[in-house]
Amino acid sequence: MENVVNNVDLEKISQTVINGKKDKTTLRKPVKLQGQWNFDPSKGYQFRTELAFEKGKQIIEIDSPSFLGGGGNRLGPMAYCVAGITSCFIATFVGVAASQGIKLTKLNVNTECSVNFAKTFDITNEPITEGISFQIDTQSENANKQKLEQILRIAEERCPAMYSMSHIIKVNAQIK
Repeated sequence: MENVVNNVDLEKISQTVINGKKDKTTLRKPVKLQGQWNFDPSKGYQFRTELAFEKGKQIIEIDSPSFLGGGGNRLGPMAYCVAGITSCFIATFVGVAASQGIKLTKLNVNTECSVNFAKTFDITNEPITEGISFQIDTQSENANKQKLEQILRIAEERCPAMYSMSHIIKVNAQIK
């Protein structure tokens, strides 16, 4: 277990880097899902998908909040977006810390993101959100606050979800 720091397997990461340097295509990982819209309000959700991961599958049911026409019976799509961004960012932060030998003893995060639905309803052309805020409460047995802030900046640069939020992502949506 000496190659595991902060619940991050550094040996696996090292092997991924070695393979990626030999063949960059090994670093491209597809994320696919197939979902269905539910037309029966009695089921309590609007959208359902089954996502596969390395060791199994997970069913996710999503329901919009009532002000968006859903029942508010499950997490809404934007809540999943914020949870995904947060978990990706924190995983990147912890991974960078682990790769630098920084042992964290505590990490809690509070995330806030105000979503403006004016564009959704074609009321104004204001941005959907003006940003996302992370308040990270972390402690380390071998790094001071300055070092943790340096790791935070690196995580901001490397996090795939942060990149997705700050760069234009090409979208191709088609009706079959």
